[in-house]
Amino acid sequence: MNHTTQNIFFNTNLKYLRERKKLNQEKLAQILAITRSKLAALEAGTTKAPPPEDYVNISAFFHISIDTLLKIDLRKLGEFKVRELEAGNDIYIKGGNLRVLAVSVDRADHENVEYVPIKARAGYASGGYSDQEYIAELPKYNIPNLPRTGTYRTFPITGDSMLPFPDGTDITGRFVQDWHTLKPGTLAIVVLSGTQDIVFKSITMSEEGNLEFRSLNELYEPYIVPAGEVREIWEYYAYTTREVPKGTADMDRVLNALEEIKSIVLTKTKR
Repeated sequence: MNHTTQNIFFNTNLKYLRERKKLNQEKLAQILAITRSKLAALEAGTTKAPPPEDYVNISAFFHISIDTLLKIDLRKLGEFKVRELEAGNDIYIKGGNLRVLAVSVDRADHENVEYVPIKARAGYASGGYSDQEYIAELPKYNIPNLPRTGTYRTFPITGDSMLPFPDGTDITGRFVQDWHTLKPGTLAIVVLSGTQDIVFKSITMSEEGNLEFRSLNELYEPYIVPAGEVREIWEYYAYTTREVPKGTADMDRVLNALEEIKSIVLTKTKR
């Protein structure tokens, strides 16, 4: 039987949750009825097999299941999702579809920016997005001055629905864990289930939890997608294209027109 190595996040989660509650080690150790040195060892990961009652007590104090404490890197979830877990919306308690992102890192332990080529889109949308081995095999993208906070991924887009972004443009997006933080009209790469598709759209979440998709090209009609059909959302960060932009921007045309009007008025005044 093949055994997959499981990442364990208990020690980093314990330290994260303690600091989130603004407790020092001495205070939390008193609450948990353990020594400060034992708590320090738990946070450092040097205690590999703490007794079951330690897991139970820590889980009870932070209102987060033992499975989540062990298996989920809480630092990547965001404040909104951690509050949901504390409120009892833990997938290991209630069931659900918590989006846990598979990532790869470089030798300096910095997250890579993976590139999802056209030929890999179907595999990515149909489950590769959550497969650590699949993600590790994707090409890596290097973007200078990329913020260290957040997780980024690059996807090429196809078609003309998002003009002036031309066909073949590479769109880099920042992973969105909490969809409720999205502002109306957010540009984003969206990974859909069922259709095995990846789209680049302007999205707005309704009060009912559905998402309205709009193209920048007004020839395309907007449409509604149930939130249950969405697997990932990557908020637009940057784009790369080999194509030279055509024409001038609308604001440039307005400014040029104003300059022409100003010139005409000045000429008539001098006469």
